[in-house]
Amino acid sequence: MAKILLVEDDVALAEVTKFGLESQGHIVQVTPDGNQALDNLRINKYDLVVLDWMMPVVTGIEVLQTYRKTGGKTPVLMLTAKARLDDKEEGLDAGADDYLTKPFEHRELQARIRALLRRPTSLANMILTVDDITLDPATCVVTRAGKEIKLRPKVYSLLEFLMRHPNQVFSAEAILERVWLDDAMVSTDTVRAHFKLLRKSLGLTEDTIIRTVRNRGYMLVTDKDS
Repeated sequence: MAKILLVEDDVALAEVTKFGLESQGHIVQVTPDGNQALDNLRINKYDLVVLDWMMPVVTGIEVLQTYRKTGGKTPVLMLTAKARLDDKEEGLDAGADDYLTKPFEHRELQARIRALLRRPTSLANMILTVDDITLDPATCVVTRAGKEIKLRPKVYSLLEFLMRHPNQVFSAEAILERVWLDDAMVSTDTVRAHFKLLRKSLGLTEDTIIRTVRNRGYMLVTDKDS
């Protein structure tokens, strides 16, 4: 399971591609606009970006160049109708990790995505640790005191988000935007229920490291004296 940002201004293609990737178990956020893509990349962490080249206002190449110049490391697969060797060279030199020309077979897209996700990156391979809880993003394995804990996919995503942003308070709405992305079928009650399930799965009470901050939201505390 990976968190993927799909940047594509062709609505029909975006819907089909999103459906295909979600059928493989991925979480997909779609944006049709380059400026919005840059905003999303500043706010959220993704495992992969699938980026269309030909977009109005801000092109995919411009998005890619800006993202790389600001230190963005997430793998980027470019989608484009540009098939000339010079175009491929330009895309790869701008910082793309792979390049797929349109029209394409969705099986090939999925295979290329699997290959990119297998590549080691410092972010993906960094094992997260808080107290006696560890989370390995490369294998999606969570342990507490050395014992593996089985979590539902969205509960796992919630824990990973908290562990990547320790000692920060997030409102339920902010967590919805970052963990559930563009899923319009969920509410703040969903966040509350998943926090309850997360604590139960880890054997934690509300006054330990995963806390509810009254009238503000939720946080994961690494300082036991806090």
